Amino acid sequence: MSVSIDVFNSGYKPIPNPPGWTSPRQATWPATTATLISGTTDALLVDALITTSEGERLAAWVQASGKDLSTVYITHGHPDHFFGAGPTLAAFPQAQLVALPEVVSDAQRSARSLESWRAWLGGQFDEKAAIPTVLTSDELEIDGHAVRPLALGRSDGVLNTVVHVPDLATVVSGDVAYNNIHMWLWRSTPETRTEWLATLDALAALRPETIIAGHRDPDAPDDDAQRVLDQSRHYIEDFDKAVAHSSSVADLVGRMMERYAAYGNPYTLLAAAASQFDRS
Repeated sequence: MSVSIDVFNSGYKPIPNPPGWTSPRQATWPATTATLISGTTDALLVDALITTSEGERLAAWVQASGKDLSTVYITHGHPDHFFGAGPTLAAFPQAQLVALPEVVSDAQRSARSLESWRAWLGGQFDEKAAIPTVLTSDELEIDGHAVRPLALGRSDGVLNTVVHVPDLATVVSGDVAYNNIHMWLWRSTPETRTEWLATLDALAALRPETIIAGHRDPDAPDDDAQRVLDQSRHYIEDFDKAVAHSSSVADLVGRMMERYAAYGNPYTLLAAAASQFDRS
C-alpha cells in the first residue's frame, strides 16, 4: 500500500486595472497550488484555490483521480486558498473542510473583509464561501499513512500551517515557501520578515526532500526542498535590504528586479513595494 502526491496548478489570473500598474504586461494574481495526497482508495486535498472557475476545474481533477475524498485541509486563512472549495465539496459531500483553530479564525476574518479581493478578482469568487471548521485531531490518516498538519509560524501576514507527509519526505508548505514567484510581502515590516525567516527555519527542521509551495510558477524547474528554501530565504533577506536602501516604490522594485526579473507575478512585488511607502 503506497501514498502518492499530485499537484494542481491554477496558473496566473488576470487582474483588471490594478492601482499603480503601468507595465504593458498583464497584471496577474500568482499561480496557486492544490495538492492531492492519495492512498489506495482515499485522498486528502490540501487547499482549494479561490475563483469559482478554478474550483470547478479542481473538482473535476479530483474526481478524475478516482479516489474517495475525505478531507479538504486549509493551510491558512487567505481566501485564495479556500474560497474555491465549493465545487469540490459539492462533488464529495462526505468530505470535511477543516483547518487548525487559528486558521479558522483568520478565515472567518477574511470572509468579512473582502474589499481588496473584490478589487483584484471581483465577480470571480463565491462571496459566501464555506469556512473551514476546526480540525479536532493532531494527525490525519490516508489508508494507514500518517499525514501531519503542523503550525510552524507566521509568514505572509497570517499563521501558516503545513502538511508533512513523512513517508514521502514531503511538505506541502502553504505560503511558508514560494517557488519562482515574487513573495507576498505586502505591509511587511523588518519584524514580520524576521518572523517569516524563523518559520522557514522551522520548515527546514522537518528535513523535507520535496516542498510543494502554495504559490508555484508552472514552469518552475522542480520542487527540490533545499532550492525552494534557499530562494525563499534569499528573497526575504534581499527585500529587507532593498527596503532599507530605497527612496521610492520604483527604486525598491528596480532593486528587486535586478535579481528576480525571471520570477513570476511581478505585480506581487509592486504591491509589496507600494505598501512600504504608504502606511495609511
